[in-house]
Amino acid sequence: MHLLVLPGDGIGPEITVATLSVLRAASKRFGLELDIVEEPVGYERHRRTGATVDDALLDAARKADGLILGPTATLDYDEGKGQINPSMFFRKNLDLFANIRPARTYPGFARHFGDFDLVVVRENIEGFYADRNMEAGSGEVLVTKDVAISLRRITRHCCERIARAAFELAARRRKHVSFVHKANVLRVTEGLFIEEVEKVAKEFPDIKVDGFIIDAMTAHVVRAPQRFDVIVTTNMYGDILSDLTAELSGSLGLGGSLNAGSDYGMAQAAHGSAPDIAGRNIANPSSLIISAALLLAWIGRRKKLAHFEEAAAAIEAAVEAAVVAKEMTRDVGGKLGTRETGEAIAARLS
Repeated sequence: MHLLVLPGDGIGPEITVATLSVLRAASKRFGLELDIVEEPVGYERHRRTGATVDDALLDAARKADGLILGPTATLDYDEGKGQINPSMFFRKNLDLFANIRPARTYPGFARHFGDFDLVVVRENIEGFYADRNMEAGSGEVLVTKDVAISLRRITRHCCERIARAAFELAARRRKHVSFVHKANVLRVTEGLFIEEVEKVAKEFPDIKVDGFIIDAMTAHVVRAPQRFDVIVTTNMYGDILSDLTAELSGSLGLGGSLNAGSDYGMAQAAHGSAPDIAGRNIANPSSLIISAALLLAWIGRRKKLAHFEEAAAAIEAAVEAAVVAKEMTRDVGGKLGTRETGEAIAARLS
């Protein structure tokens, strides 16, 4: 099974090394026969080729069975100099329409909101995101120096398939879907989203369905996150909610992220490139490790390979055991470095 790995910027190369040690241990134990190829992306690729990401890399991603993307410094990029957001580039060009973001608590780790285990299913390629909702040009327009307009694209097609992804996931979990919207203000676009969710819901009569306005939802997940199972919503709300729920679990560094489409899947760290701590061996690699496990599980379901799903479950169990044993970085109560955390999780798989 061929995996393309793109380490990224800042702490990306460090957490990638830790993640690959875990993947190689899982591959050996479960007979995955992973063929892992690394390519530069972000500033390193820009230094070599003049672009942070390019068509050659896209072609390599299309030929791979899965893609792993480390964090990149997109906020600092200058698109006029060929510095394109790699996350947006792959999500749009590979049609990775579903961003799956699990958040859960771990035994033995300080929890302020009780135990919970939920997943945010976020629509990934439209909404208010100016870099992906237009065929050409940007979804943001500067009309005059004092007037700016941002366009929001919502389509039935994208709403239907993100709803279906959420219900299919809930069918494998605790059979509960909560959809999040702002239909009290954005009646047309949010109304379309709700229509498609309710239409798909009719195909899953055994799944409980409820809906929440986005501002109220932020209060609900803080007050009682354990009441939720699968949360589905449009792009920007999902972006915010998934960071919130990951942090409620104890640390954004424990939040996995899978970008999935019909034909391609991409694991991605849920956090940024953190240049202020790059090179210090203190970054938590767990987000990328958990994301890689989500990718293995996606490959397993898609190709009907049970040993890939078993490997994914074993990686997640190894991360949990490492958290409990405090064989982790300092942000989650441990004393290990980035590399050593990866080695500790890998050792639990061997």
